[in-house]
Amino acid sequence: MDTLRQIILDPKYHDILTILKGCRNGIVYGAKVRFPHALVMTVLFKTGSLESKVKGIFRATKQHAQNLGTFATIYKTLMIVFKKMNGGKEADFHPFLAGVVGGYYVFGENNNINQQIVLYLFSRVVLALVKVPVKRQVIDAPQHTYPVFAAVVWGLVMWLFRHEAETVQPSLRASMQYIYRDSDSWNSLRTLIWHNK
Repeated sequence: MDTLRQIILDPKYHDILTILKGCRNGIVYGAKVRFPHALVMTVLFKTGSLESKVKGIFRATKQHAQNLGTFATIYKTLMIVFKKMNGGKEADFHPFLAGVVGGYYVFGENNNINQQIVLYLFSRVVLALVKVPVKRQVIDAPQHTYPVFAAVVWGLVMWLFRHEAETVQPSLRASMQYIYRDSDSWNSLRTLIWHNK
């Protein structure tokens, strides 16, 4: 055990071990995030046999975990390579370039899991980019921007749902259908209060 401890703490193995741990952490995090999400969504919204539901949950969990692990491996590997190519120094563009390569390779296929992950990231990236000029003191922090942001987002999604519904992402469209269109009709007290249809 002491030999193994010496190896894992030896600085000459740090680079390879950081790649392995990044892969491991990506897999674990992907599974932790996707499994409960897939379970809840399947229970609430999926039809079919129990076997098909279980397979779907595990397929989504595996893909999410595998994608985050693969991305972490590519990203961390490229960061190490770029740093070595640059005389042991990380350049400002290295994270962007490693992210572009990993993002294209891992998340470039347009499927439901990748789309959810990329859209999640996109919203967080846009919010972060808006904060950069304030953090760098290029501009003062604008006041009362969040209510305007929220209002514009909700106005846009409601307009799109009403006039261009086929362009709205399917799960969002389904939830909006349930809340805003299905509430327009009922044929009894039961379908008014207890059941949607």
